[in-house]
This record gives sequence, C-alpha cells and structure tokens, in this order.
Amino acid sequence: MKTIILTLCLLFINNNQKEYYKSFYTNGNIKEEGWVQDNQKVDYWKLYYDNRTLKEEGFYNKNMKTNYWKTYYPNGNKKSNGSYSNNLPVNYWKFYYPNGTLKKEGRFKKGTKYKWWIFYNSKGAVIHKCQLANNQKNGYCLKYANNEIKSAVKFHKGKKIKEWFDLSSFKKENSLLDLK
Repeated sequence: MKTIILTLCLLFINNNQKEYYKSFYTNGNIKEEGWVQDNQKVDYWKLYYDNRTLKEEGFYNKNMKTNYWKTYYPNGNKKSNGSYSNNLPVNYWKFYYPNGTLKKEGRFKKGTKYKWWIFYNSKGAVIHKCQLANNQKNGYCLKYANNEIKSAVKFHKGKKIKEWFDLSSFKKENSLLDLK
C-alpha cells in the first residue's frame, strides 16, 4: 500500500514539473526552445528562423505571450519590441525597418493602437505623428517635412475631415490643447 501511494505521489510531482523543450526544423536547425509545464509554454522562450537566426524572444504564461518581447528580421536586426498581456500587445511598442532604423512607435491598449503614434521614414526622420483610436486615425495628424510641421489634418474614425497648412488658420478653428 505504501508503495502505491509513493508511486502516485511521484507521478503527480513529475507531471507538474517544468521541463526545457526544444523543437527542430526538418533541416535539423533549432525552431524553438523554452520551458514547458503541464504541456504549456511558460517563462522565457526563443523562436528561430530556419537558418538559426533568432526570430522572437520573450515570455509565455500558459501558452499566452506575456511581458516583454523582442522580434527580429532574418538579417538579425530588431523588428519590434514591447509588452504583451494575454497574447495582446499592450503599453509602449517600437517597430523598426530591416536596416535597424526606427519605423514607428506608440501605445497599445488590449491589442489596439491608441493615443499618439510617431511614424518615421527609413532614414529616421519623423514623417507624421497621429492620434489613433481602435487602430485608426482619430483626432489630429501632424505631417512633417525636413523636421518641420507642414500641415495638421483632422480625422474622425479614419476619415479625413480637414487639413490646415499654417498655425494661424489651425488656431482659428481648434484649440492647441486638442493636441495633447
């Protein structure tokens, strides 16, 4: 009887333990590696392209992306970095061009873009800043050329309402506080 109880206890303990897991592409290169507990991804993981270049790294909690993640292009340059909660992007994120230059940055709330986002060209110059809600332009966008504001555009649910090309005409119809 003691042997049966001891065996059952050991089986229960072993089934709940964390184990390090690796999987491989058909060419033999590593595909992913990380911790598994109760047949679910947990803690820190690395995922790779089939040429062994790091593709993503971050944390899982019960197969859901959580906390800080980084993604990479096949050339090894950073593609994005930010946080997840329950598999959805949250908080501040940055995205990059394949050459490593910042492409855009902004906030997510439960997987949707919101508040101000900044967009850059491939040389790193700001091309526009926009207020977003539910992944679309909603509010103002400031367009830039040569690091100077060239116009302000108002959007509502992704549709352009009006555009201003100088500050005085903008101020006649809008409050600068709307740009917060």
